[in-house]
Amino acid sequence: MVPEGYMQDSAGRLVPRDKVKPQDLMIDDLVQDRFAEAAVLREQLKSFRQVSMENIHTALALITEQYGATYGGQKGNITLMSFDGLRRITIAIGDSISFGPELQAAKALIDNCLERWSEGADANLKVIVTDAFEVGKEGKIRTDKILGLRRLNIEDEEWQRAMQAISDSIRIDTTKAYLRFHERSGPDDDFRQVPLDIARV
Repeated sequence: MVPEGYMQDSAGRLVPRDKVKPQDLMIDDLVQDRFAEAAVLREQLKSFRQVSMENIHTALALITEQYGATYGGQKGNITLMSFDGLRRITIAIGDSISFGPELQAAKALIDNCLERWSEGADANLKVIVTDAFEVGKEGKIRTDKILGLRRLNIEDEEWQRAMQAISDSIRIDTTKAYLRFHERSGPDDDFRQVPLDIARV
């Protein structure tokens, strides 16, 4: 708790408010004010998303009931289109993937393959494999690159075992639903996403 008449600086020190430069006070007031309003907007967006999802699921449940079935919740991507075809809402399901210990076995098998093929191996293949197993800036393995290795058509028994190890290593951590809005000017135009990200407005 900062005592009245003081401000806490970035090093955690208490500074008397009347000793803080006027421009620093002005900037601090500006930042605090904008953050307060941003927090309100964030809560409004959260509420908007929740209400939108509830409304969509309610509509889908009503439609499903017409066919004598029970709507069992989200199982796949859903697109709802306005009658004029100019606006659409999409719920896209995305999985957050991580890898189990089997990935280490896959890496060892792939290393064996590259060693066996070293004399005649395509340099591009080595780059692809090395890039896939590199750790990104966030300290995480590049999921898309790892999964991309399985698309390489390599007829080698050890490589195939490595690909199976990658498949066995996949763990679905969380499944998240993304709500997206798109619109277009006319039926022959391309859809454009309605930006709800402040950086894209």
